[in-house]
Parts: sequence; C-alpha cells; structure tokens
Amino acid sequence: MNIYILGIALYCIALIIISVVVSKFVKSGSDFIVAGRRFNSGLLFATLIGGNIGAGSTVGITGLAYTSGISAVWWMIMSGIGSLVLAFFVGPKVWELSVKYNLLTAGDFLDKRYSKKFKGVFSTMMAIGTLALFAGQLMGVAWILNVIADVPKTTGVIIGALVVTIYFAFGGIVSAAYVGILKLVVVLAGFIIAVPFALGHVGGFSGLHTMVSANLADVAKTNSYFSFFGLGATVIIGYFFMLTPSFFVSPGLVGIVFGSKDKSTIRKGTTYNAIVQFVFAFIPAILGMCTFAMFPHLTQQDLALPTAMKELLPTWVSAIALAAVFAAEISTADTVLYMLTTSFTNDIYKTFFKPKTTDIELLKLSRYVTFICGVLGVGMSLLLPNIITALSIFYTLMSVSLTAPLLFGIFSNRPTAAAASVSAILGVAVTIILTFGIKVKLFGILNAQTTGMIVSLIIMAIMMYAFPAKAFKEGKKEIEMESMQ
Repeated sequence: MNIYILGIALYCIALIIISVVVSKFVKSGSDFIVAGRRFNSGLLFATLIGGNIGAGSTVGITGLAYTSGISAVWWMIMSGIGSLVLAFFVGPKVWELSVKYNLLTAGDFLDKRYSKKFKGVFSTMMAIGTLALFAGQLMGVAWILNVIADVPKTTGVIIGALVVTIYFAFGGIVSAAYVGILKLVVVLAGFIIAVPFALGHVGGFSGLHTMVSANLADVAKTNSYFSFFGLGATVIIGYFFMLTPSFFVSPGLVGIVFGSKDKSTIRKGTTYNAIVQFVFAFIPAILGMCTFAMFPHLTQQDLALPTAMKELLPTWVSAIALAAVFAAEISTADTVLYMLTTSFTNDIYKTFFKPKTTDIELLKLSRYVTFICGVLGVGMSLLLPNIITALSIFYTLMSVSLTAPLLFGIFSNRPTAAAASVSAILGVAVTIILTFGIKVKLFGILNAQTTGMIVSLIIMAIMMYAFPAKAFKEGKKEIEMESMQ
C-alpha cells in the first residue's frame, strides 16, 4: 500500500476512535455544542488551534507564497492579532454573558442583545458563508489526496467529508477538542521537520534567492517576492479588515470560547493559540517559496504544499508531513461543521420552528444536520476555484456583517436592532457594489471589503448615538446588563 495513504488511513481511524470514546460523555445538546462549559486552558487552546490551522493557513498560505512570496505571512499574522483581541477583550466579555443567560451560540447572543429577526437573518447568511469555508477545507483534503495517490478532486472531497462528518457527529465540540490535541502534535511535528529539509533541497536561503531570481528573471519582481510588503498596501490592509475581525467575531470561535470554565481560561488558552499562529505563519510561506524555486510551473497554486511535501522531502519525512497537512484540513473542518450545525439547529430550527426542543432532541438533530452539511459542503467545493477564494467569501461576509453589531453590542447598550441591521446590510451592500459594480479603491488603496467594513462601523457609531436604544435612555429593559456597564 502507498505509505502516504497508509499514514492518512491510520490517522483517520485514530480520529474516529477518539470520537467514539468521547461520545460517551456527550449526553445532551449543551454537551455537543459547548462541552458543558468544562474546557480548561489546554483543551481550549487545542480546540482553537484545531480550528485556526487549516486549509487557509497551510495549503492556502503555501499557495499564496508560491505566487507572491514571503508577504503571504500577513494572512496568518492578521489572524493572530484577531485571536489576541478575542483573548483579552471580546472573549471574556461575551463568555460572561453566555453564562449569565445560558447562551449556547453567537446567534443566541444576537437574539438576546438585538432580536430574533436579526439572529435569523444573520444565521442564514452565515450558514451560506460557512458552507464556503467548509468547502475550502474539503478542497485542501482533495489536493493532498490528488498529489499523493492521484485521487480525483471529487473523490478526495467526498473522502474528506465522510471522515469529518462521521467523527464530529459522535462527539461534537468535545470530539474537536480531543482531536485538536492529536492534530497539534502531528501538525507541529510534521511542519517543523519539513522546513529544514525543504530549504536544504534548494541550497538554503541563499540558494532559494538564486533559484527564485532565475525563475522570475526580473529584479523588481524578485525584490517584491522577498519583501514582507510584496503583496502591496491594498492587500495587506484588506487582510487586516477581513481576517483580524473574523478571528474575534467568528460564531465558531465565540462558540468554542463559550465552552470555557472561566475567564482566566479564555485569556490563557486563546493567547497560546495566537502565539502559535504568529510563529506558524512563516512555515507554510517558506515551503511555498521553496516549491516555486523547484517547480515554477504548477497548474494550481493549491498544489504547492502537497507537491513540496512529496517532492522536497525524504519519504519518511513527507509521510509525516502529509499526515500533518491532512490533519490540519480535517481538524479545521470539524470547527466549520460546528458552526454550520449550530446555525441550523440552535439558531434557526430551535428559534423559529420548535422553541421547546429538548436537549436530547437537539443532540439528535445536531447529528443529522452534521451529515446534511457534509453533503452540501461537497457540492460547494466542486463549484469554487481554489481555497483562498472559498475562505475569502466566508471571512468577508462575516467580518463586514458581524463586527459592528457584536463589538458595539457587547460593550454598549446604546445600539438597537435597527442599527445592527442597517450597519450590516449597508456594509455588505457596499462591498458587493465595489466588488462587482463600481470598482474603485477608497483613498486609492482600500479594497471593497475594507471599505464595506469601515462603512458598517461608521453607520453603527452614528446610529447608536443619534438613535440610542430605550434601554440606554430609560434603564428599564433586561438587556441593560451589569456586565455592559
């Protein structure tokens, strides 16, 4: 049997065994969704990093570095900054509210803070964006299988969907936590071992520069390739507004934080996660550059990482490294499934169709929906061109629509449901118009998504002061919580 397939098969079996074992501790919908609020800092860290190192930060960044050079690190650096905001500002505050009002999801917070209608609209929109994110993870799995065993993309996507839906359906977020521990060990070991071998293959950093220069045959392009600002101000600023908010307002990450046992756990576990993100950012970027040096004519940038793993490393190292990449894609996919499942079951079905759904019914429904989402994710993954495109759809929708309502809603009781809705809708509308209609850059450097985000924040700020909520003016509504003072 192909040694790569054998390693991945053993890893998949381990995932399912872990999930079957932990499923014995999942007795209710609350356990499935927020782990009974029992996460310590280690489990929180493992679950967060399991969600944050996935297709985008492995296959995606490597592919971006393959075409654009070292400046691809900004993708994950901006993500790490967002994680620090979650650790010290957003996370502890929203966790406090989740405990006080028994909130299970970010959608529950939006319901409590604004209205059921706003929660419904947002949850539906996020379900669409999250399907794109899930598709991106499945595409990462497919490219790995394609390179190591010539498995067609469609077949690879289906294999990835089957593995992740089976093991996640057993234990929900608890499975994701314990699988995250295994994933962390495999991923860090695989990637740390891979970098020196890849660099050795191209003659170190000096050899890398020489080979890239020869491939590009242009001094300006070579300088840009090795510059931390090679992507340009528009792209880097765009990453800040797209990615940084996404990592402190993401319903999936907020939901994971809800599973913590206290605020100290959130600060520690999420900070550890941010530190790993900052350090890890350089690993796939270097691998992508080494791949370009050796194989400058790949047909798909998403093939850069699996090609590096297979062609630049000794067999035993590449087997570990490819298992690490597979682990990253599969483990992040479970966090995405978590977002999809909770959006459909808790935020939409329980809120609008059957409010008296019991905990046991919610657990059963969550497992059924997990498999349905797996099928939908397969369909979308076959429609989108590459991983970065898939992830950008999700991050753009989420950051533009949710940042203002969540941030202002957590720290002030001035904003109304109307302000949240208007800011979200107009922010997304501006983004769409500047993307597909009037293609102009604000101040000459701000892209459509960045402009949409700024518009959303400004509108929310204006409306919360011009038309403050009655709870702020009268101090009578329940939503005027002590923790918001």
